[in-house]
Amino acid sequence: MKKESPERFIGIDISKNTLDIADSLTQKSWQSSNDESGIQSLVEQLTSLKPALIVLEATGGLEIPLASALAEDRLPVAVVNPRQARDFAKATGQLAKTDTIDAQVLAHFAAAVRPEVREIKNQETRELADLVARRRQLVDMLATEKKRLRQVSKTIGKSIKAHIKWLQECISETDKDISKILKKSATWRDNDQIIQSVPGAGPILSVNLLANVPELGKLNQKQIAALIGLAPINRDSGTFRGRRSIWGGRSNVRSILYMAAVSAMNHNPVIREFYQRLTEKGKPFKVAITACMRKLLTIINTMVKTKTLWQQNLVTNN
Repeated sequence: MKKESPERFIGIDISKNTLDIADSLTQKSWQSSNDESGIQSLVEQLTSLKPALIVLEATGGLEIPLASALAEDRLPVAVVNPRQARDFAKATGQLAKTDTIDAQVLAHFAAAVRPEVREIKNQETRELADLVARRRQLVDMLATEKKRLRQVSKTIGKSIKAHIKWLQECISETDKDISKILKKSATWRDNDQIIQSVPGAGPILSVNLLANVPELGKLNQKQIAALIGLAPINRDSGTFRGRRSIWGGRSNVRSILYMAAVSAMNHNPVIREFYQRLTEKGKPFKVAITACMRKLLTIINTMVKTKTLWQQNLVTNN
């Protein structure tokens, strides 16, 4: 019987100028420059090594060029939450922290935990996500300025009104840019139509899902709920049964889903009936609205997967 060769796991710690790499198989560590030539050289090197999994930390966007390059060459890469890796390091007794050690911890984490490989956003999706994020920033600034306007004198109010007008124009221009990008992709256009066919799911929810959840339609109901952070987590021990709660996931998507679920409770007969059943059972509003968010998300996920527009009778029967 042929003996299976041991698997290779790679951990990469990312900083502004350098990449620190660790190999679980050889226990070797080395460094590469965090620029276009360094990334390309590393991708070629890792392609020849054929690792079972490569793990990086999400580092405020610094990981995007490397993760994208690895994904484009079809290398198995997982981008993990830094807190996961740090908690893992503490659990294994690794308290020291350097770039080399962090890379070794990530390689160990990859071998022990094997985080799931997720789809990495391509250039177009990243551009759309940046525009969506910028729009959210502008909307937040607009809300702040409107609130401030009610509290200041007329002299200051004149300046604030001018800023409000400018922000509104910026939001309008950003909406136009988002619309242009959506029209470039037939898949985005089709999925946008599918999502917006759901009562309560408007253009804001649609573009946020398209930009920030490239996995939409590719996962099952439990997976998509867990990805966004809408899967209840048990807190039980012995005979104690704690209150289940949601945690982690993509909070920016959850906040948009919250507003969409509130709208759906008024305009979507399926979500409205579901919410009423929960409240009749005595469920608190927070529990009921979270369940409605989860149901709305899973309905949309199924519709995108099956490429079907909203049909109440089919959704009701599922």
